[in-house]
Amino acid sequence: MIKRHTTLIMAAIFVSIVAFAFLNLLLGTVRIPASDVFNIILGRGCSNEIWENIIVKSRLPQALTAIFAGAGLSVAGLLMQTVFRNPLAGPSVLGISSGASLGVAFVILMSGIMGQALSQLGFFGEFAVTIAAIIGAMGVMGIIIFVSQKVKGNVTLLIIGVMIGHIATAIIGVLKFFSVEEDIRAYVIWGLGSFAKVSGGQMVLFCTIMAVLIPLSMLLIKTLNLLLLGDGYARNLGLNIKRARFYVILAAGVLVAIVTAYCGPISFIGLAVPHLCRGIFQTSDHRILMPATVLAGASLALICNLIARMPGFEGVLPVNSVTALIGAPVVVSVLFRKRKNEIGE
Repeated sequence: MIKRHTTLIMAAIFVSIVAFAFLNLLLGTVRIPASDVFNIILGRGCSNEIWENIIVKSRLPQALTAIFAGAGLSVAGLLMQTVFRNPLAGPSVLGISSGASLGVAFVILMSGIMGQALSQLGFFGEFAVTIAAIIGAMGVMGIIIFVSQKVKGNVTLLIIGVMIGHIATAIIGVLKFFSVEEDIRAYVIWGLGSFAKVSGGQMVLFCTIMAVLIPLSMLLIKTLNLLLLGDGYARNLGLNIKRARFYVILAAGVLVAIVTAYCGPISFIGLAVPHLCRGIFQTSDHRILMPATVLAGASLALICNLIARMPGFEGVLPVNSVTALIGAPVVVSVLFRKRKNEIGE
């Protein structure tokens, strides 16, 4: 009965992904009939070339980016919360997002200091930002992985990650002080997060990378379930704790690094979705939670992207504003429910 119940919920979440993806293609500042949207998706073309360009070059890449980014961040959040056994651990807890932000800050803000605004460099500028974000995130992740092999306590590792984030923020503040207004504005806009930055070849590369990384993270399901038992039990069952922690942090870090590089720092999805799935499925078994977070993360990201560019808004709202409005209440309600259950016991 439980298996059937779980399967039905999984199927419902998958259907919601399809429905919200179609709504992302249908709704926007330009009204396009549903029949024409279907024709464009099915490759039949459309009499209005402008509508076809809007769907193929703007709305479809946004929807696909939201699906893979939401799924990746949600899996990263689940990995972090399990390895640190901390309900408030999220994808950015170890300073990896801050590392990506620092890399982008160097490229965007230093370009203006050296006399050439990055916004004037077109595609090369966008490519430079992506590479800088990946280098910054991977640099911090390398430090964290090195430290994780030297310290035993998860709390110590968390504190080090938070301190790295503060150091990165301080350096970014200094760079802002010496930068021109145009570059500061470009950096602030990048920091708001967006699923609309990825298009064309970048979108194909991003989706391909995530389509490989997310299934690879599924290989950690058994390890994550053993970590839930505590270090002592897990070690008695043959798990190498240090190596397991290394693999989990590596998987989460790479997912966060790639998403942040392409979409900017997206907040709350990775923190809220694992809690949401635990509440819906009433389980801590990662055989259920891992695929559930993938599906729920994709669905929630599509909802956020849809709200961010709903008809009636001038332009597009920052995705981080929408994710915070949706994600924060979810986390608070889950924590209150958990506290209520503890008191009831």
